[in-house]
Amino acid sequence: MQLVISNLSKLYPNGVQALNNVNLTISEGMFGLLGPNGAGKSSLMRTISTLQEADNGSIFLDELNVLKEKETVRKILGYLPQDFGVYPKISSEQMLDHIACLKGIGNSAERKETVHNLLNRVNLYTDRKKNLGTYSGGMKQRFGIAQALLGNPKLIIVDEPTAGLDPAERNRFYNLLSEIGCNTIVILSTHIVEDVRTLCNDFAIICKGEVLRHGNPDKAVQEMEGKIFTCNTDKAGVHLLKEKYQVISVQMKSGSLSVRIYSDTDLGNDFKLVSPVLEDVYFHQIASRMDVVTL
Repeated sequence: MQLVISNLSKLYPNGVQALNNVNLTISEGMFGLLGPNGAGKSSLMRTISTLQEADNGSIFLDELNVLKEKETVRKILGYLPQDFGVYPKISSEQMLDHIACLKGIGNSAERKETVHNLLNRVNLYTDRKKNLGTYSGGMKQRFGIAQALLGNPKLIIVDEPTAGLDPAERNRFYNLLSEIGCNTIVILSTHIVEDVRTLCNDFAIICKGEVLRHGNPDKAVQEMEGKIFTCNTDKAGVHLLKEKYQVISVQMKSGSLSVRIYSDTDLGNDFKLVSPVLEDVYFHQIASRMDVVTL
């Protein structure tokens, strides 16, 4: 199964070009979507999930025309938006049962088994009788994950799915997604860049509505080998470095500023050559589109 996005564009009434001629081919497995706030990630996911119209372009899931056959798409889609509401006076068990009905699971015994299995998988089974209004933020997020997985969807889209989850819950969820991604397309949008390298065989970086990079994350990191240098300095030193070098990120460490620089040539003894990480690829790609190292 493949999701093919061709020449997709979206201009909002306020003049924001949310998507600008986006072209992506996404195969089964985990696909990571990276980009700064306002980059167009959520616009892309809402368009794929049939929640908004595109101005131009096409999306096909194999032979299925996503933009025109919306009802068919929704039957095989699991979607977890970044912000979602819940009915406060209904239990998670009841709500999932209702969603299962909408997904076409008509047999009550089958629905009950499906709902209980999902609640177990997201660690909510013991709280299944509690009203959703009593759930903590992390519990609501796990409920959202459960509803996205209902009905064995062929395409799953999750936008910042681990917000509000503690590290153990986050790992549990990612293991679940990785398991499901063996025969499903899973599109994962996250701000945790290194999670993409750990989980995904394919990824894209989007900024200001345009795809800047698409490919394998390990290969992208390997291409940066021998090109990332670091040094420690103060605020004034950062401005001097920016005048001479391509500074891609600055981070406060132990009271001083640790600067990471991209360079095709050795910078000498004042700088330390270090192994690249996917964040270096990310910052290098978006540096030309926005000032990410301003102090």
